[in-house]
Parts: sequence; C-alpha cells; structure tokens
Amino acid sequence: MIAVQNWLEREHMHTSLIMQVHDELVLEVPQEELPHVKEKLRDLMCHVAELKVPLEVGLGEGGNWDDAH
Repeated sequence: MIAVQNWLEREHMHTSLIMQVHDELVLEVPQEELPHVKEKLRDLMCHVAELKVPLEVGLGEGGNWDDAH
C-alpha cells in the first residue's frame, strides 16, 4: 500500500488510493490512466517483498467494489 501511494504521488497521477480491505487495495482510477495503473500496480504488488515463492496479484475493475470482483 505504501509503495502504491508513493508511486501515485511521484508520478502525479489522478488515481486515488481509497482504502485497503484485508489483502485488497481499492483505487479510484480515471479511465485514461487505467491501462498504466493496471500494469504498474501488478508490478509493484508482485515485487514489494523478496520471498521464496512468487506473489500473485489479481486485478479487477468496475463501477464499484462489488463489480470489480
């Protein structure tokens, strides 16, 4: 979560990190930023820690949290 927020601020993105729910992050993303955010978010989350097993990241999108699942 911290890495994502730092990236959003560094890149001056209009995307907002809204909340964390258990192991999920909820973001509000303008349509024009969506492809870039999806690509970078997966990379950030997969490489946030050095582990012996790979971290898997699922992404969803929708008008609300329920639709994104």
